Amino acid sequence: MKGPESKNERQKGPDETGGLRALIGKKEGLDLGALVRDPRSYGLGEKRAAELPETGEPAAPPDPVPPPPCDPPAEAFDDQTILELKSAVDAVMSSREDETPVPPPLAEEEVLSPPPAVRPTSRPSRWSAVTGDEDGDAGAAVTDVDDLSMYSDLILPKAATFDIEEFTLQRPRSHETFSVNNFSSEVNDLWTDTLPSIADEARSVVIGREEGEKSGLLGKIGALGKIGALDRTRQKSGVEEYDPTVHGPLVDLAFVPPAGVEEVELYPVNEPFAYVRISYDNASHEYSYEVLEPVLTAAETELLGEIKDRLFERLDVSTKDLSRAGARQILRDLSDEIVADYGIRLTPLSREKIYYTIERDFLGDGLIDAIMHDTYIEDISCDGLDNPIFIFHSGYESIKTNLMYTSAIELDSFVTKLAQRAGKYISIADPILDATMSDGSRIQMTLGKEVTAHGSTFTIRKFKDEPITPTDLIGWGTFSPLSIAFLWLAVEAGNSAIFAGGTASGKTTALNAISLFIPPQAKIVSLEDTRELKLPHANWIPSVTRDSFDTEGKGAIDMYELLRAALRQRPEYMCVGEVRGAEAQTLFQAMSTGHVTYATMHADSVASVVHRLENPPLDVPRNMLNALDLICIQVQSRIGGQRIRRNKQIVEILDIDPRTNELITNEVFSWHQATDDIRYSGKSYILESIMETKGWSEARMREELKRRQEMLEWMRVKNIRHYQDVSKMLISYFRDADAVIGVVREELYREGDQK
Repeated sequence: MKGPESKNERQKGPDETGGLRALIGKKEGLDLGALVRDPRSYGLGEKRAAELPETGEPAAPPDPVPPPPCDPPAEAFDDQTILELKSAVDAVMSSREDETPVPPPLAEEEVLSPPPAVRPTSRPSRWSAVTGDEDGDAGAAVTDVDDLSMYSDLILPKAATFDIEEFTLQRPRSHETFSVNNFSSEVNDLWTDTLPSIADEARSVVIGREEGEKSGLLGKIGALGKIGALDRTRQKSGVEEYDPTVHGPLVDLAFVPPAGVEEVELYPVNEPFAYVRISYDNASHEYSYEVLEPVLTAAETELLGEIKDRLFERLDVSTKDLSRAGARQILRDLSDEIVADYGIRLTPLSREKIYYTIERDFLGDGLIDAIMHDTYIEDISCDGLDNPIFIFHSGYESIKTNLMYTSAIELDSFVTKLAQRAGKYISIADPILDATMSDGSRIQMTLGKEVTAHGSTFTIRKFKDEPITPTDLIGWGTFSPLSIAFLWLAVEAGNSAIFAGGTASGKTTALNAISLFIPPQAKIVSLEDTRELKLPHANWIPSVTRDSFDTEGKGAIDMYELLRAALRQRPEYMCVGEVRGAEAQTLFQAMSTGHVTYATMHADSVASVVHRLENPPLDVPRNMLNALDLICIQVQSRIGGQRIRRNKQIVEILDIDPRTNELITNEVFSWHQATDDIRYSGKSYILESIMETKGWSEARMREELKRRQEMLEWMRVKNIRHYQDVSKMLISYFRDADAVIGVVREELYREGDQK
C-alpha cells in the first residue's frame, strides 16, 4: 500500500537519483548502514561537507569498504528506495551540522554493522528487508506502532488519542459478607418493571441455586440449623438427636501452641464437622495447615470398622444414582440397623462422630474431604506414602498440612476410587491418568510405584463453584476499572482476544469473567479439555473433549474435532479453553470468517504468543495472525511479599508490515509493578473503530467509558460478585443503559465518594 505521493506520481529532479544510481551501478553490493552513517565514504554529500565548519585538519581519505556478501545487487533499488536513502543521508548531514552524532531513525529490522570509529551497540536481531535473513529471535515477531519504520509502506487507520478519565472511589464502602441478590430496591424495581422476561428467567436460576445452598434462617443459625436439617427425617426413630448446646461440640478447637508457634486463623470448612487452623512458626518462618475433625476413641474406631464392613455387605444400590441427601439418609438408616443388631446404645455425640466419618469416606473424599470443602484452596498435592499432603492456599500459598496417607492399601484404594468416580480406569498396566472430578476439579493420578517411587500420587486443581467476575478482578486489582470498561466495549464490538500467561496466572479466570460481557442473546460455544468455564447465558453450548476407550485411540474426540463441529453450529462467539495443537489453524480461519473467538494459551509476552502460534504444533501462518484483535498478558508476581495476579498488558494487533513481515501492535494498557497501577497509553485503534461504527464523537466515547466504569465500581462497592447477579446488571445495562446508570449514579455519589 502506497501513500498519496507514490513513486509513479512524484516528479524527480535531474540530480535526485543520478548520483546514487551511478554509485550503486559501480558496486556489486552496498553497506546500507555505512552509507547512512557516513555518506561521504561513498562520495556523497560533498556540498554539505563543504558547508561544515573547518576543523583545521584535512579529512583523511576513507578506507575502502568491502561489500558484504548478503547485500542486494544494484538493480534491487528502485527510484523510491534511492530517494528514501538520499533523504536519510540529508538527515544525517543535518544532524552533523548540529553536532549531534545520532543517526536518523532506521528500520529496526536493518542489522547495522558499526564502523570502527563508533562504539558498537547491542541491538536485537531482526528480519531484514534487505538481506531477507531471520534468526528467529522473539523480538523479530512484533513491533510497536510507535516504533514503526519511517520506510514502511503500511498506512494505518487513525487511532483514538484523546484523554480518558479513570474513575475510582476514594474510599471503598464495606459490606458484611457476600450475598446473592444484593441490590437496592430501586434496581430491583428497575429490573422487574423494565425487563420482565429476563427477570423471570434470572429469578428461577437464583431460586434454584438458593434451594441447594444455605439460605434464609438456615444459613444464619449455623451448626445447630445444619444438624437439624440433616436429622429432621430421623426424629420419628426415637433416637435422641445431637444438640451442640447440650452434648457439646464435635470438634475440639482448643489450641495449645508449642513454643514460637502462634495461631493466625481459624475458620470452618464444613461446620460443625470440620475446621481449619492456620498457624505460623516463628523459628522456621513457615505456615502450617491443620485440619480439625471429630476424633474417635478406640472403641468408636473399632465400631466404625465393623459398621463399614457390614455396610459393604448390605448396600445393594449405587449412590451415584442418588442425590447426596438421599444417599446420606440410606447410609444413616443402615448404620442405625447395624448398631441395633450389635445391641449398642450410642450417645448422640458418638453417633454423630461415627456417622460423619462414614459419610465422609463413602460419599465424600475421605482424608482430604475437609480440604475439598475449603474455598480458599487452589491445589491439593499428595506426593506419595508417608509424605504430608501439601495445599496451595490463596492467602498463604504452598503449605504443608497435618494429613498424610500411612497405608499403601488405603492410598491405592482412594486413587482407584477417584478414577472410577470420573468414569476412567487406572491400573498397573496403565498407571497414569488425567481426569475430571464430579465437581469439575482437574486431577492427575499415578498408581503404585510403577512410575513414582513413593507410591501412588494425585494432584487436584480445584474447580470454583462460583466463577470469578469482573467485580472480583477490579476488587483484587487484577484489572483497573478503565481496562475492564475497555474490554467490555471490545467484547460487545466483536473483537477476538487471546489471554496468555504462565501457569496459574489467571488466564482462564480472566476469560470467564470477560465472557460475561457477551450480549445476552448471542450464541456461544465453548471448547475445553476439562470443564472450567461457567456462563449465565441461556444460548450456550459447553463442549468437552473425550479420551479414547482403548489404548489404540478409538473413540477419542480432541479439540480439533470439537472445533470443526462448533463451526457447523453457527456460533457468534467461541471460547476455547486452551490453544495448543492443530486446532489453532482452524481457530484462526474461524476468526478470519467473522467468528468472535476468545482463547487462552501459555506464553509470557506478545512475541512469545506469536512464536508459539507460528511454530509446531500450532503452525499458524503469520498472514492469518492479523485476524486477532487483542492479546492480554496475565502474570503472577509479588508485591511486598504477597503473591498477586495482574494484567500485564492489553495489546492491539493492527496489521502486518509488508516490508518487514512484522506484526504491528499497539499497547493500550500496561501494568507498572513499582507503583502497582495499570496505566492507559493514551491511544487505541479499537476505540476509534468503535466510534466510527457507532457514529460516536470523542465526547460520547469518553462518557460511555465513564458510565461503564461507574457501573463496575458500583457493583464492587455494593459487593455484587455472584456471576448471576453481575450478569443481571450487565443485561439491565445492555437493555436500558440510561435508566440503570441513573440509579447507579444516585447511589454512587450519594455520599460524595468520588475521587
